[in-house]
Amino acid sequence: MSRKAVLLSARMATMSEGDTPYGLCQDAAIAVDGAKIVWVGEHQDLPPEYTDWPVEDFGERLITPALIDAHTHVVFGGNRAAEFEMRLNGASYEDIARAGGGILSTVNATRSASAKTLLADALTRVDALIAEGVSTLEVKSGYGLDSVTELKMLRVARRIGETRPIRVKTSFLGAHAVPPDYAECPDDYIRDVCIPTLRVAYVEGLVDAVDGFCEGIAFNPAQIALVFDVAQELGLPVKLHAEQLSNLGGAQLAASYGALSADHIEYLDAGGVSAMAKAGTTAVLLPGAFYTLRETQVPPVDLLRQHHVPMALATDCNPGSSPLTSLLLTMNMGCTLFRLTPEEALAGTTRNAARALGIKDAGSIAPGQRADLAIWNVTHPAELAYRVGFNPLHKRLFGGIE
Repeated sequence: MSRKAVLLSARMATMSEGDTPYGLCQDAAIAVDGAKIVWVGEHQDLPPEYTDWPVEDFGERLITPALIDAHTHVVFGGNRAAEFEMRLNGASYEDIARAGGGILSTVNATRSASAKTLLADALTRVDALIAEGVSTLEVKSGYGLDSVTELKMLRVARRIGETRPIRVKTSFLGAHAVPPDYAECPDDYIRDVCIPTLRVAYVEGLVDAVDGFCEGIAFNPAQIALVFDVAQELGLPVKLHAEQLSNLGGAQLAASYGALSADHIEYLDAGGVSAMAKAGTTAVLLPGAFYTLRETQVPPVDLLRQHHVPMALATDCNPGSSPLTSLLLTMNMGCTLFRLTPEEALAGTTRNAARALGIKDAGSIAPGQRADLAIWNVTHPAELAYRVGFNPLHKRLFGGIE
């Protein structure tokens, strides 16, 4: 595509907030100048200054913002298919973790893998997401639990954005699990390993946000607060795995730090929802983990709606609880398992996903936004969440370029 172009389509879902479902616009036109959108509206209203620009007509297809996956662990070593089988034979997520499996088994595999191997393996997963119209990806560390490996993972995450046409936002997740050598003294791990590694990652420019796992099998709120205090000192935003398996008040803690997001939140209560609403914290729902772990406690979607808490959807791509590399399937799961509407599902992978990552220039189609767009072989945006195992992507534009 030339540097300046007008994109035409029968319909466009801008996903801008307003009274029109999906921000739907018929007989749509988008003027793109370089990597930016400069005008959006109906074709008949196209201003004269754009009428001589080259035109690309997508016919009856639908244009939406490119998708955003706001919670992933795509950089990891090995796999945990054996644990999948264990769970089907009756072992719980907690049973596996306490027996030395779960996150810790991936830690061992990730520590032993080279950066080259980690990148090559991660790219297979990233390519699957790109093929479904994903333009922005969050990538967490957390499978190192030592300074060397945590930094290795973050460097690999940065390399993904240099190797593929995709924007990567990194999250430092040193407080993901307690390594075996600190099993009796998790506070020492936070003080001696996690926080010093965060400081090094910050100095090297490897971290965009700070995350943690607040759960009985991981870290308690006081320990997470120690990490968040340092994040706040460094000027880094925070997010948190909260209320996935129990309610420890993690979401309220995250909200007290003005967190970008609280993720999972199946056991979130009314107090946590209220705190998130006041703080402007986005709820990131992860149906892939809910499905894989065969959970029954669904997130409090109605409460989130009542308090106007934005809801994002993400794959949670990881080797244990959500080996999922399809954001389209995630949208369907969000609807079928959590009873989101198709419009909420698309907002959850565009506008609200951008909000969960603190991104201002993507997630909707509007002047000033990046020209990160997805063109679909569908006639209505509800089809994106409706289909199962089907990818209707026609073309993805990243900064205006195919």
